[in-house]
Amino acid sequence: MDVNQIRKTFIEFFREKCEHTFVPSSAVIPHEDPTLLFANAGMNQFKPIFLGQVNPKSEQAKLKRAVNSQKCIRAGGKHNDLDDVGKDTYHHTFFEMLGNWSFGNYFKKEAISWAWELLTEVYKLDKQRLYVTYFRGDPEKGLEADIEAKNLWLQYLPEERVLPFGMKENFWEMGDQGPCGPCSEIHYDKVDGRDGASFVNADDPTLIEIWNLVFIQYNREADKSLRPLPQKHVDTGMGLERLTSIIQKVPTNYDTDVFMPIFAAIQEVTGYPEPYGGKVGAEDSQQVDMAYRVIADHIRTLTFSIADGAAPSVDGRGQVLRRILRRAVRYGKQKLNAPAGFFSKLVDVVITNFGEFFPELRKKPEHIKMVLTREEDMFNKTLEKGIVEFEKMIKKSVNNTLSAENAYFLSTCYGFPIDLTTIMAEEKNYKVDIKGYEGLCEAQSEIDRKRQKEKKVELSLGAEANAWLKSHDIKPTDDSFKYQQHEIQSQVKAIWNGKEFVDTAPKGTLIGVILENSNFYAEQGGQIYDIGQLSFIDDQKTAFDVKDCKVFGGYVLHIGYLSYECDSLKVGDRVELTVDYTRRSPIMSNHTSTHMVNFALKSVLGDGIDQRGSFVDAQRFRFDFSFGRAITKDELIKIDQIVNDQIFKQLNVYAKEVALTSAKKINGLRAVFGEVYPDPVRVVSVGVPVDQLIENPTNPEWANYSIEFCGGTHLSNTKQAELFTITSEETLGAGVRRIVAVTGSEAAAAMELNKELEVRFNGALKLSGSELAKEIVCLLDLLKVVTVSASVRMNLVETLKEVQALQRKQVKEQEAVLAQQAQTYLEKTSEELAKSQPKVFVDLVNFNSNTPLITETIKKIQTKSPNTAIMLISPDEEKGKVTCIGIVPKDSEISKTLTANAWVVKVTEVLGGKGGGKVDVAQGVGSKLDKIDEAILVSRDFANAN
Repeated sequence: MDVNQIRKTFIEFFREKCEHTFVPSSAVIPHEDPTLLFANAGMNQFKPIFLGQVNPKSEQAKLKRAVNSQKCIRAGGKHNDLDDVGKDTYHHTFFEMLGNWSFGNYFKKEAISWAWELLTEVYKLDKQRLYVTYFRGDPEKGLEADIEAKNLWLQYLPEERVLPFGMKENFWEMGDQGPCGPCSEIHYDKVDGRDGASFVNADDPTLIEIWNLVFIQYNREADKSLRPLPQKHVDTGMGLERLTSIIQKVPTNYDTDVFMPIFAAIQEVTGYPEPYGGKVGAEDSQQVDMAYRVIADHIRTLTFSIADGAAPSVDGRGQVLRRILRRAVRYGKQKLNAPAGFFSKLVDVVITNFGEFFPELRKKPEHIKMVLTREEDMFNKTLEKGIVEFEKMIKKSVNNTLSAENAYFLSTCYGFPIDLTTIMAEEKNYKVDIKGYEGLCEAQSEIDRKRQKEKKVELSLGAEANAWLKSHDIKPTDDSFKYQQHEIQSQVKAIWNGKEFVDTAPKGTLIGVILENSNFYAEQGGQIYDIGQLSFIDDQKTAFDVKDCKVFGGYVLHIGYLSYECDSLKVGDRVELTVDYTRRSPIMSNHTSTHMVNFALKSVLGDGIDQRGSFVDAQRFRFDFSFGRAITKDELIKIDQIVNDQIFKQLNVYAKEVALTSAKKINGLRAVFGEVYPDPVRVVSVGVPVDQLIENPTNPEWANYSIEFCGGTHLSNTKQAELFTITSEETLGAGVRRIVAVTGSEAAAAMELNKELEVRFNGALKLSGSELAKEIVCLLDLLKVVTVSASVRMNLVETLKEVQALQRKQVKEQEAVLAQQAQTYLEKTSEELAKSQPKVFVDLVNFNSNTPLITETIKKIQTKSPNTAIMLISPDEEKGKVTCIGIVPKDSEISKTLTANAWVVKVTEVLGGKGGGKVDVAQGVGSKLDKIDEAILVSRDFANAN
């Protein structure tokens, strides 16, 4: 039975035999749960049900029984298996969790009997190898043993294989507060013919837990006490990979058909002569099989997470994904001699093996490959040098410990995550000063925070400074290297402190460094500056952190601070220049996309479009142009489509300097209105070589391409932009419009959010009452902060208008119903009181929180019984509150001893609220709906006693 059949069998067993609803796996990126980096358990998507927060009108609210296979990642945060992956044969960062759930439906008896039936009768597991555990209780915490579960298991197993364990192993809790309960684990012994009881929960790879049945029957209160739940739930989880290893009768998870096809692909793309051999520890002395396991696990994690909208980045889950990728690339490069670019080639085997059950993988394979290729390329630029530097550091290290300073240097200069450095050190039986490293990181963070708080000093070179440079025979910076994606070496020619040129850079002060040549892009032409580092050539220590870069009269000023490990930087020093290409990559994507969007605007809106400015950074770009009206939704969709078509066509991007007079003759050329261009000028063409443009400049075909004058950095092929979408469109004044757009991972995230929000906004049309009112507030807040396609935002705004109209309609209908109820009540009560003329009248009405209606009803009743003190109490279950209003007629007999404000205060105390008013009219609100009957009695007694 292959892994896909095993998964299918589990789902069909519970869906067909046990009448469960199949619920597809949620995304491995929990966009709506800020407490999680990744989905790490099958129950994550059902948390609202367990917590009692599920929308009663949602599909989830209808669930009684559910089954699925959930995509899970345990890397970073509380549940983190990353450091152990590869070292053994049972840890994974990505895995599938088979699960079945009961939401207030069945409980222990059914859960245990079905688990036994599936394992022993359907999967045919050997009953003699099964062990189970149950909760033995904890008298100190007032918890009894789960004897019910024990007795149920004794129907199938002898007592010596039904084992008690404590809170750690057999009591499950969602968190410090919330649903919890005992659990029962099923274990399988991979060794035949032995008594394995002593190996249960002993972290032995030959006797493993395969299924955990959680019986949620308590709620952990804020005071740590346990309150029995009115509805009991079942939450089970079984690792698909572990189950597969047992059914396929192989030693470990990595020997199953979950991983073997990936191992074969790894051998193919790396060219390593030996296949995966399954060795660990000392037997795997060259760590070849460890590398196989690391790469196979990590390509699954990254493929699934990127497909679900995540991307490697500098913080949060993106930082974890970057660590995972760099760990895999390093193992491939150093242990398997893998060529550059090998990792992204493994995406296809993951999609082939898992795409049928998880169709989302098949939707954007090229996007996944593009993200991985870009990240791998960036890391490869520094990996080999970093490994060489690491080897030097190890040789100089003392006490078998790599210093905090060395670890920090590898992180900041070569992009080595600390866990990667730690693994490399462990392979040589060295430790890393982690505590010292964390201290350096915090110290640098504090320095960065202080610098941000300081008033920003703008360093610039004025006429006198430029004249000084020329008088000292310092030539303008050769920055032609900015178009190349690699490090270069240069010499410090001058150091500027904002007032004068100095020979030595001062520590802790913002300074500008002028070099002989540079590969940094200085901010100009609407493109943001590069950042990076200058390192000493001899020892590779970071000398200077470049935080900004500007150009004045041809001199590129690298602006920043001396590095923490640099005591001095002097004129004449030789340095190596390392640009932060991770940051520059999306900048290039955005800049090339400004050209494509310029072309698209012309195609959709006409030739009258003229660019009026732009600004490009790593997150997004803005583009200003002349146009006399707002762009319509359909036009926005067309513009998005034209740009994405150019991306999907994978057009080469060409750039070359040519004579200005020749360049101006090119048909279809776009230039910025009023801009003065140099001669020669750099021509950037998307899709056609510049030489062909110059050879035949009047060719009408060129009008079908994006061709512009530009000195910025660009992609080599449009496919590297991955995706594009406009996120906003607005006016800047008479005749000028601005669009903001995103590309790459930012665009992918926006498009994922497009779908999610359209579903949510349309779902609001099915709500009513207080749920609808709360959702409208949430949707309004979402529109203020989310980044979505501009065309979709227009749809969302229209849908929200429909939702708000629905609410107004419902309110009017409710008001009409209440008015009719009030009229009926008024006629009946007025007739009764007109006859009896009591001194006090207290009653319960169902007018919700409509205080004007309650007040008006009392006053109309008093026209028939003018000397009666009346109090009406009205609950509003949707809002969870009770309104009470009391009116004591002036000059009546009862007014001599009873005041309305005292009366209301007394009653609202019972209702858990507050009230007050005047002697004749008062009102109050409480929250204890279960105290209404008591409040009515107190109201009557208090009024009659006065």
